Amino acid sequence: MTTRTRVALGVALVLGLSACAAENAATDAAGAITVRNCGQDVSVDGPVTRLYAYDGGIISIVLAAGARDQLVAVTGVDRDRDVLRLAYPDARVDELTVVGDQYPTLENVLAVDPEMMFAGYGYGFSESRNLMPEDLTTHGIKTYLLSETCKQDDGARGTMDAWTALTTDLRNIGELTGHRPAADAVVTDIETRRAALAAAPKAAETPTAFLFDSGTDAIFTSGSFGGPQAVFDAAGVTNATADVEDTWTEVGWERLAASDPDVIFFVDYSGQTYQQKVDVLKANPASRNLRAVKEERFVNLPYALWVSGPMNIDSAEWVRKSVEHFGLAPASDITPTLDLTKLRDLPGNAWLR
Repeated sequence: MTTRTRVALGVALVLGLSACAAENAATDAAGAITVRNCGQDVSVDGPVTRLYAYDGGIISIVLAAGARDQLVAVTGVDRDRDVLRLAYPDARVDELTVVGDQYPTLENVLAVDPEMMFAGYGYGFSESRNLMPEDLTTHGIKTYLLSETCKQDDGARGTMDAWTALTTDLRNIGELTGHRPAADAVVTDIETRRAALAAAPKAAETPTAFLFDSGTDAIFTSGSFGGPQAVFDAAGVTNATADVEDTWTEVGWERLAASDPDVIFFVDYSGQTYQQKVDVLKANPASRNLRAVKEERFVNLPYALWVSGPMNIDSAEWVRKSVEHFGLAPASDITPTLDLTKLRDLPGNAWLR
């Protein structure tokens, strides 16, 4: 029985806990629903039936929350189509209505006439493309912001720890679409698997991980408020950029050199291929003599496992197994639920095969 099958069976248990699940949402007698999102109330007259979503991580939140049939259209799914198929085999991923190219436009959104758009700052919403929440408000379209991207007073993204951001979004999207019990079951599953990771035997010295999204002149990585922080925390490794109070951001090569990570993790996507990342790490004077580079301690995981989404727990399980493989943590009973060996086109990770 897969974990996602167990989640479905666990919905009945969650129904009995619904009285405890209203801390961030309210439904009035007339059926209106209100949730708290990035410090603001988001209210709808009843469950959202036409939802537009951008990006693989955000789409995975909607699928996990049980709201597949409310997805009127998506943009940015192609990069993650294979892993979404694998993670949500019953979600008819190939039947999703896809509009636009890599990024959404205001015209894309208006053309499908949604009640609500689920995106985030840097995840679909963009001033340069004239697509911001206020632009949709003028057209009568409500917005829900990815909590990972809530803005601080200085404009930087990130106002809560990454696991709280994710579970808040799962519950809120479940509430807004009328699927709160299913969303609560997913949160319960995540917490159960986090507990198993926390109970796994510890290394004498905590391994340090560096996330290399991409980079040439600078390195695009993630700080304390991004999904990778949740992944590394759950896996019992130190995020080399945990002191950077931001989500996805750039750092200099000296940060990588100073951290001397035990393992370098890659975000897999076409912007910079696996081999190109390996080549730049082996060529740059700041990184070519690092132990992780010389010993090729590289782990490549799909994009949707790193951005804020329910597959962060799958990512954490694979991070744990990878540090075990490299002898940086004792063997454990952790077995990743998501079988990435089925993604035959995922480059690197010869140890995983």
